[in-house]
Amino acid sequence: QEFEYMLLRGKHTELGDEAQFYLAESYYLNKEYLLAISEYDRLVRQMTYSPFVHKSRYRICQSYVNKSPKYFHDQDYTTKAIDKLQEFIEDYPESEFRDEVIESLGFLRTKLARKAYESAILYTKMEEYESAVRYYNELLTSYYDTGYADRARLGIVKVHLKAGEIHEAEEFLSENENRFKDEETLRQARSLLEEEKSAKKSGGET
Repeated sequence: QEFEYMLLRGKHTELGDEAQFYLAESYYLNKEYLLAISEYDRLVRQMTYSPFVHKSRYRICQSYVNKSPKYFHDQDYTTKAIDKLQEFIEDYPESEFRDEVIESLGFLRTKLARKAYESAILYTKMEEYESAVRYYNELLTSYYDTGYADRARLGIVKVHLKAGEIHEAEEFLSENENRFKDEETLRQARSLLEEEKSAKKSGGET
């Protein structure tokens, strides 16, 4: 309330941007993140040359990160956080907050990768194999650098085999062997494929 009064009386004084920043900080520290974002954003837009702009941009990022829910909920805030973090890195490549921003980006991207992975698992259980492959491919396209990428490659092999598409599984594995980072996951994919081929060959001979 005091900062709001200060802004009302002295918005265009040398203390205006400071009051605006600490008003936003008050909301942020009270974990009222949407209100904090609104006040930080007001400073960024209206007080362009303020020394508080840099920290305000970072706080906006943090606020969206804090609003990001668990992976099984709607991820609009997560997507918004990633956009803001990427913009921040582009605008402040030498920022003192760079390491924290990069860490947050990795954390959020992994969360979205997990959401896509779990969706693919669900569709596999429902025997909706085309949808499962689509989610796995979405993961590999957008989150190829996360720990879920190899799981997705293994998942695609499994889905093709469950669908009886041995040729498609073999073709995918052949094209993606060099992309696996975890040797054990690659061995598992090869083993599943060989087992299925052997089983089919045995069945054919019978």
